[in-house]
Formats: sequence, C-alpha cells, structure tokens
Amino acid sequence: MHSLIWYALDDPRLSATARALIKAPDHLIMISPASYWGVAIKVGIGKLDLEQPYEDFLALCLGPSGFRVLPIEAAHTNRLVTLPFPAGHKDPFDRLLIAQAIVEDIPIISVDAVFDAYPVRRIW
Repeated sequence: MHSLIWYALDDPRLSATARALIKAPDHLIMISPASYWGVAIKVGIGKLDLEQPYEDFLALCLGPSGFRVLPIEAAHTNRLVTLPFPAGHKDPFDRLLIAQAIVEDIPIISVDAVFDAYPVRRIW
C-alpha cells in the first residue's frame, strides 16, 4: 500500500529502483483492490492525509499511471488459508497482497522486509 501512495504522491521515500520499474513502459504494473481499499480506510479514519480528495488519488492510480487492477479471486483467498504467520505478521491487507503475488507468481514492490518471510520476490 505504501508503494502505491508514495508513487502517486511522488514521495521521495519510494526507492529509485521501484520508481524506475513502475515507470518502465515495458512493465505491466498490477494493483490489488486491497491496496486502494487500505488507503481508503486510512483516509477515512484520519490516519492518512493524501492532500487531495481520495477520488482524485484513485483516479490517478487507475488512470494515467497505467496500473491494471488485479481482481481478488477465490484462488487468492484459498492461498490465505495456508499462509504462515511469521513473527506475528497478521496485517490482512499485506497477507492478501502476498497471497495474490504467490498465486500469480509476480513480484511485489514493498519496503517492508517482513514480506521476505514469504515465498515472494520483493522489489525495493
């Protein structure tokens, strides 16, 4: 979720590697509804200020960025059942993103090193 926010807001915390990968025209960047759902919750409870209306943020992510939505499928939730809980990692949004990455065999862009405890390729 943080990668999406940092990219959309042009935040310098997004690594140069991640930014270059996202901007590369030959890469298909998938975005999970779990990511923008998580952003919506954080905005709604006042934990995140996007400095723009949420609708504008979402339009930017789903419009000119060229991101494609990776729908949440039954196979993704099936994988959630067998995911371990390394070091107490129980964040439901992270876990869904991890399950989607495993099932689809795609890397995940994240600064969060806890993702390394799962069988996914993390890019940062």
